[in-house]
Amino acid sequence: MKQPLIDLKNSVGRRSFMKNGLAVAGAVTMGAGLLADGSSVFAQGREESSGSLSKGDAAILRFLSAAEILETDLWQQYNELGGIQDQEVPGGSGNETYTEALEAIDDDMPDYIHDNTDDEFTHFDFINAYLAAKGAQPVNLDEFRTLPSSKATGAQQIGRLTNLMQLTVDTSWYTRYRIDDKNPDLDPNFKFPQAVPSLSKGQFPAIPRSDDDLTPGDHIQAIANTAAFHFAFIEQGGTSLYPSLAQRVSNVEVLRILLSIGPTETAHFQIWHDQVGNAPPLTDPTNSDLVFPNLNEAPFGGEVFETSLIMPEPCPFLSRKFPRCSIVRPTNTRGAAMGAVKALTADGLFIGQSPQFFELLHQLAVEADAARRGM
Repeated sequence: MKQPLIDLKNSVGRRSFMKNGLAVAGAVTMGAGLLADGSSVFAQGREESSGSLSKGDAAILRFLSAAEILETDLWQQYNELGGIQDQEVPGGSGNETYTEALEAIDDDMPDYIHDNTDDEFTHFDFINAYLAAKGAQPVNLDEFRTLPSSKATGAQQIGRLTNLMQLTVDTSWYTRYRIDDKNPDLDPNFKFPQAVPSLSKGQFPAIPRSDDDLTPGDHIQAIANTAAFHFAFIEQGGTSLYPSLAQRVSNVEVLRILLSIGPTETAHFQIWHDQVGNAPPLTDPTNSDLVFPNLNEAPFGGEVFETSLIMPEPCPFLSRKFPRCSIVRPTNTRGAAMGAVKALTADGLFIGQSPQFFELLHQLAVEADAARRGM
């Protein structure tokens, strides 16, 4: 049984990243990252080992713990307003109008949001408990719970790690899994088209910021549509991150953890990939810059945009000398953790976070990417 988010002070934390972050993070001088006992994550990172874990394995698990903490934070916000609130996922009281807009995409959206949120709680709980059992420090991000909550009916008024009210959503994942002659690992300079170009150009809410956002109807539907594409964006990131970092793990048990949690991220992604095809085409009446096209009609359509094609199209893998293969992409291990930080920062999740937060996230990513597979 999970505790409410507000009661997690003595447990572990979550995960986050945002604008101006990488510039600040580049100057690693403040030493502000805290582990569960209040010590610096930088000092821990210099250890040759942490209990029975190698330095690299501990660093990978710490980064993933931070990532799951942040993911839990954002999913908790979605669940408070549009999911199911119960003993598994407590907090909030729901927002009927937002929930109805999500159900216009699929009647099961509240259940899926609930189950996704529940899964993320278990991921960071488990990884932190495993770190502690091995004599390594778990990660705690509680000091960074400073971002504001939505003021809409149904949301808890507590500090957050992530921002869902000014998102710039990259929807190129949609075409990346459909274009069959390109792979971001083999074609790093190819620009995959955006499924919803306007989402990648502005800053848009994925939850109602206040009850003022509940009308007109097409406005709250645009917010729900934004959320649906954001759900898939978040989970496709985890789908790539786990196999990428698994290639740097040394301990077989740690490898088992990554190979066991990672596929659940893929299961989440597959659900959300399917759901976005049901997002109603519309233009937000309060912001004409936000347009959700009909992905089955010109200039979209065809195999690249057809909404019923949600299985990964086969694409080149490892080398073009091999036949195409249906795979997760990308899975190149070089810079995988920092790539996740950059993507989530560009997404707007961390607008308003402190320089110390970005410094910590940067350092966790550096240490995870520095891990090398040992014998």
